[in-house]
Amino acid sequence: MNRLTAKQLTLAYDSKVIIQHLDVEIPTGQITVLVGANGCGKSTLLRGLARLLKPRQGMVYLDGKAITQLSSQGIAKRLGILPQNPTAPEGLTVKDLVAQGRYPHQTWWQQWSKEDESQVEKALETTGMADLADRDLDTLSGGQRQRAWIAIALAQNTDILLLDEPTTFLDLAHQIEVLDLLSHLNQCEGKTIVMVLHDLNLACRYADYLVAMHEGQIYSQGKPSEVMTQTMVQDVFHLKCCIVPDPITATPMCVPLSGRRKS
Repeated sequence: MNRLTAKQLTLAYDSKVIIQHLDVEIPTGQITVLVGANGCGKSTLLRGLARLLKPRQGMVYLDGKAITQLSSQGIAKRLGILPQNPTAPEGLTVKDLVAQGRYPHQTWWQQWSKEDESQVEKALETTGMADLADRDLDTLSGGQRQRAWIAIALAQNTDILLLDEPTTFLDLAHQIEVLDLLSHLNQCEGKTIVMVLHDLNLACRYADYLVAMHEGQIYSQGKPSEVMTQTMVQDVFHLKCCIVPDPITATPMCVPLSGRRKS
């Protein structure tokens, strides 16, 4: 059974419907990447899967149970969420931030425990942030800061991670750094990862399962080799292109076509 699914899901902001009657099943133990043009509903779908946005119709299911029937604490123990452009109070250290990931596991009769400390240390080590644990977040580079935010999700010790554009505003080297980390978490710890990415070639390189969205619906889904086609790119992104093998990974690589010719 797929652990995270949506059935006939309709999501909206006020009177504006973004997603309507959508079905999706997230493969367990794989990296799923959502792609599509701006405004197609990628981030909205991720918010719906995370229960950050209440469905107008339909339902999201986690382990076969309607997510609306689960407590916020129960969800936080099973879903780690990294929203788009997260912010933290000034003066917070890396370890202070990561420790917040343990809040769902605490109760009024048991506050900080050895298990909490162990999970925070593990998250810092896994993300390569242990040596920066006492650094102020404001002093970190973009890539370091993003790894710190991933660490807080890891400290929750959940099997599923949902990340909304985790490489936004990062240069290419830091993008690869973050995506390699997520790939490591998937391959070595079996994390199920769902993320929104803009770069089609990086999406194909890192995804086991690709979901292409168009106008609030799923245009196509499956292995990158099945989804990344010239027709899909034309229909979804309104862009003519050639699809060639990536010379490093042999995954599909999108090469945009242009009428401009350099002399």
